[in-house]
Amino acid sequence: MTGSVPRLLWVPAALAWLLVAVPVAGLVLRVDWADFLGLVTSPSALAALWLSLRTGVVTTVLCLLFGGPLAVVLARSSLPGLSLIRSVVLLPLVLPPVVGGLTLLFLLGRTGPVGGFLDREFGVTVPFSTTAVVLAQTFVALPFLVVSLEGALRTAGERYEAVAATLGASPLTTLWRVTVPVVLPGLLSGSVLAFARALGEFGATITFAGSLEGTTRTLPLLIYLQSQDDLDGAVAMSLVLVVVAVAVIVVSRTRDLR
Repeated sequence: MTGSVPRLLWVPAALAWLLVAVPVAGLVLRVDWADFLGLVTSPSALAALWLSLRTGVVTTVLCLLFGGPLAVVLARSSLPGLSLIRSVVLLPLVLPPVVGGLTLLFLLGRTGPVGGFLDREFGVTVPFSTTAVVLAQTFVALPFLVVSLEGALRTAGERYEAVAATLGASPLTTLWRVTVPVVLPGLLSGSVLAFARALGEFGATITFAGSLEGTTRTLPLLIYLQSQDDLDGAVAMSLVLVVVAVAVIVVSRTRDLR
């Protein structure tokens, strides 16, 4: 044994790490460093990166506004059917993203029940717009925040809320003054993971929002398009996405969040 880890586990563990690290290293070796700066600062690249960052931030805010309360309900309530509700929330984790995009398109498209109503009554078309990008990203990113926050709530327990209640604090006051500070690391970690998932979303976005430059063409969509006829540009932008993803993961895992 090495420390408390049996030696038998080190070989498969190393192979698992290499399975991820070697392709990333290959990507780094394939980059055309001479033209790298020009490739990642082209107008189309900057537009896609800026759109990805903007929609990712909006998506994260929506996940906080809606996923935060949902996580509290799942962790703290005794509502009948919680298992079914949780299963539905977790569906985007196991569904292919393209299926998620199709469900949004069937619901919010012009022939869908909600999309048809919005189009007839208000002249609002959701698909193939920046709003569609945000909705697609929220669909796939929401479970990451809910799972992280629910886990933090269950780990923290309810003893502090019980003490606050005995001191006369209202449920809302207890939530903001006790619960949120206690689970803040989990909340921040879930938010960062939701942002990272939104930043890398491809399938649901291209299905529901399409690929319109400056409007719906996020960084993953640009990488896919460039891989067809500009491999150097696709590799350069892929490396940018990898660097951003690594930075997000490091931030989400750091103990300094506490």
